[in-house]
Amino acid sequence: MAAASGDLTRSSDLRITELTAGDWPLFERLLGPGGLQGGCWCAWFRMTSRQFRETGPEGHKAHVRDEVRAGKPLGLLGILDDEPVAWVAVSPRLDNPRLATSRVAALPDDDPTDVWSVTCFYVHRRARGRGIAAAMLRAATRHAFDRGARVVEGYPVDARKKRPAGELYHGTVEMFAAAGFELTARRDTVRALMRISAR
Repeated sequence: MAAASGDLTRSSDLRITELTAGDWPLFERLLGPGGLQGGCWCAWFRMTSRQFRETGPEGHKAHVRDEVRAGKPLGLLGILDDEPVAWVAVSPRLDNPRLATSRVAALPDDDPTDVWSVTCFYVHRRARGRGIAAAMLRAATRHAFDRGARVVEGYPVDARKKRPAGELYHGTVEMFAAAGFELTARRDTVRALMRISAR
């Protein structure tokens, strides 16, 4: 399968590309009619707690769709055989207002400008167990640096002890470490702040 213009990486048959307005139908198809996680539509970090609570699933979807239409960076889609199978949310930290009040993601003493955040992963069950999440993380990191990020950070889960699948959407500490991220802070026994700097 030929890689489409704008693709960021290709491993075997996996094609990874930035979510744009033209690809919105693929994003809808991947997340399904419910938008995952009780209708999140990957708006959790991109809205304040009050906005998220008051708008509901349709409002979450509309918010994300409007940002995509406005050309804001939100993340990358993974595509196999023309079907969307994976998603990683990666965008400037300052575009994710909920991070400002997150205990896990509390900033070290530096400027958040030019810091990008990897906040969420989703791999469809038919594509799991093939290293796709790791490929999505590597692509997200390159994408952020290509767009001018000074630092890329994530907030993964320590999966040395078995975690419920619903807790793994942040990614795992082990996966981030394998991609070159370093532990910056650990504020509880489950989640960590990990970072990688542009070289």
